[in-house]
Amino acid sequence: MLKIYNSLTGQKEEFKPIVAGKVGMYVCGITVYDLLHIGHARMLVVFDMVTRYLRSRGYEVNYVRNITDIDDKIIKRAEENGEDIQALTGRYIAAMDADAKALNMLPPDHEPRATDHIEQIISMIVRLEEKDYAYAADNGDVYFAVSRYRDYGRLSGKKIDELRAGERVAVDEAKRDPLDFVLWKAAKPGETSWDSPWGPGRPGWHIECSAMSIHCLGEHFDIHGGGQDLQFPHHENEIAQSCCATGSAFVNLWMHNGFVRVDEEKMSKSLGNFFTVREVLETFHPEVIRFFILSSHYRSQLNYSDAHLEEAKASLEGLYIALRDAGAVTKGETDDSYVDRFNAVMDDDFNTARAIAILHELAREINRAKDKTGSETPKLAATLKHLGGILGLLQCEPGAYLQSEVGDDGLSTDEIEALIVERSKARQEKDFAESDRIRDLLDKQGIALEDKPDGTRWRRT
Repeated sequence: MLKIYNSLTGQKEEFKPIVAGKVGMYVCGITVYDLLHIGHARMLVVFDMVTRYLRSRGYEVNYVRNITDIDDKIIKRAEENGEDIQALTGRYIAAMDADAKALNMLPPDHEPRATDHIEQIISMIVRLEEKDYAYAADNGDVYFAVSRYRDYGRLSGKKIDELRAGERVAVDEAKRDPLDFVLWKAAKPGETSWDSPWGPGRPGWHIECSAMSIHCLGEHFDIHGGGQDLQFPHHENEIAQSCCATGSAFVNLWMHNGFVRVDEEKMSKSLGNFFTVREVLETFHPEVIRFFILSSHYRSQLNYSDAHLEEAKASLEGLYIALRDAGAVTKGETDDSYVDRFNAVMDDDFNTARAIAILHELAREINRAKDKTGSETPKLAATLKHLGGILGLLQCEPGAYLQSEVGDDGLSTDEIEALIVERSKARQEKDFAESDRIRDLLDKQGIALEDKPDGTRWRRT
């Protein structure tokens, strides 16, 4: 029985899809004005994992992840760069796709862009206005009237009176209430805009996701996800405007992944501890990053550091060594007891930390069994690769992974293999001093050698 923590109720709940066997899931994607950072990577990996696991359990998943390609940050960055908005967003969408592919993401089934859904956005705002949940202000903007929605604050646990007391509003503010949020922004001179019943303008950020999710999945769907930072106000506002526009429950279950911290501090550009995925990929294999993210439960805070990535690298390496030593295994009969245990921990709110512990148990069992006659090694190795695949891991050829080079500071594969040939020749000639010199040289370059009856194997450490 799959149980998922529902941010709306604050507890784990048995997952019961609206339509048996099918799952509609919408995840707030990226605002494309810069490169992906590690916080983005965590969100992407987490919901890719959720999608993979649900599919492995037989669900037909319709995974929707949007792209925000018009908002204040995009407009500001385009102005700073002196470039067209479409050129800016197109460049960063391509960069996002490349980084996601490197991290072994499955593409979402639908990836709607805000600028392609202006018609649906305007239609939703009109419905809200007709129901007296929205109003046009004197400055040309259209706002959602928060006080009209009695359940506002249910997701975040915030109370309207307390929120209102904490707001500071300028004297000339056009809003009727400090908590009201914008649905449609009147265009400033020279800004990208679309015609609307309220004049030229563009959508507010919150309404984009409501319109796109409902367009793709209907007025009531199973799961809505995103980073913990979106819980308030973004997701709170989504619930308010969606429920008021449609009269439906909107979403049954809300999922939020935890924050990323850097050396125990909040990640931010102002603190100088802000890392893009591309920067990290200069030092670490992309699968190490994915493994590191999944080594912690998705709702916990994730503490990023080079030391923790090195630990993840060593841990992942151990799994690949077990697969390599077991021989080439792509598929085959799996061990039901390990599969059942894996599913049991994943059914407990996608506990990937415990699932990875089971992968390590499998690796240890492979290492114990590999030299025994009639051992279960092939079945265990097939199980390890199968279960790793559900997490998007262990999909490289083991030998190729263990010899993969990240960055350009180390020896090339050709240089390593040439030195191994020289060492083999020295050993044949019983020149052990030269053999040891070459081994030590390779060791200092992070190359581990293993002498086997059929030759010398090597891997990067």
